[in-house]
Amino acid sequence: MAEKTILRALNGEVLPTPPIWMMRQAGRYLPEYRATRAKAGDFLSLCYNPELAAEVTLQPIRRYGFDAAILFADILLLPQALGADLWFVTGEGPRLSTVTSAADFAKLKTRDDIHETLNPIYETVGILNRELPSDVTLIGFAGAPWTVATYMIAGRGTPDQGPAHALKDSDRETFVKLIDLLTVSTIEYLSKQVEAGAEVVKLFDSWAGSLKGADFEDFCVEPIRQIVSELKARFPQLPVIAFPREAGDGYIGFHEKTGVDCVAIDNSVSPEWAARNVQIAGCVQGNLASKHMVTGGQALIDETRQVVEAFRNGPHIFNLGHGITPDADPENVALMIETIRGG
Repeated sequence: MAEKTILRALNGEVLPTPPIWMMRQAGRYLPEYRATRAKAGDFLSLCYNPELAAEVTLQPIRRYGFDAAILFADILLLPQALGADLWFVTGEGPRLSTVTSAADFAKLKTRDDIHETLNPIYETVGILNRELPSDVTLIGFAGAPWTVATYMIAGRGTPDQGPAHALKDSDRETFVKLIDLLTVSTIEYLSKQVEAGAEVVKLFDSWAGSLKGADFEDFCVEPIRQIVSELKARFPQLPVIAFPREAGDGYIGFHEKTGVDCVAIDNSVSPEWAARNVQIAGCVQGNLASKHMVTGGQALIDETRQVVEAFRNGPHIFNLGHGITPDADPENVALMIETIRGG
């Protein structure tokens, strides 16, 4: 296990060639994924079918030889386990029953009640732990409390996370209770993933950028700090990656404030800026613009090389600045990998 390249980078080692994986690497841009999802029937059925979820997790490993596989699941499975209704609207994305009052919050389950719903996810991790190649790292994940809360409050994704900000400002007590419940529940969820075989865990705070000032510290940094602290108390050798997307200057000091081993960077900041301001504190992950997986060509090659060069003097995991999109060309992924590994 100590020889796995991603674990080496997470431990602070500077490698001549950065390890590679992609956010959403198992997904709709791959024809084999689309075939498996059709077999499952719908997205949630795929998430909760351990054999099929493991299969789609393995598909990009077989095709590309990535250095890590990330569990195929969804950040909204945890609120579903807490008692929220969850469904997906074709072409529009997730919908949930909302939590907008103390009465709504009172209907939710506790952290001890989530595992019956989530047991299939742990089974998927177990299958992957057995079936992945010995040199591939298995990453478990969860949404960070703020981002998950935004969906639970609005009942869907929103452009500005306005409903969550409104609840935070109008009924702070209920809002804080929801963040606290998500924090302790995420600890239990990720702990079960680690017990099932996940070697690394990642926290996705996709909407961190809409938190400003003290709110960023209180509702992005602090919940992640609590999760990391408790996970490392339980699993001292566990590496943790966090992705506070579009945090801007909030990326600075994020390693130290939260205790994470790696900060994933979106492409709203340059790799050179991130190397100067973030990588000085530890491993960084990122940050090629995902549009290059659609457009390809010389620009993909040039910017891939730029990212590698910018981060070459510190620990680095190559990734995109956001998830790969369904309209990506699988050949462009191969070109990115060839550019990194072949020079």
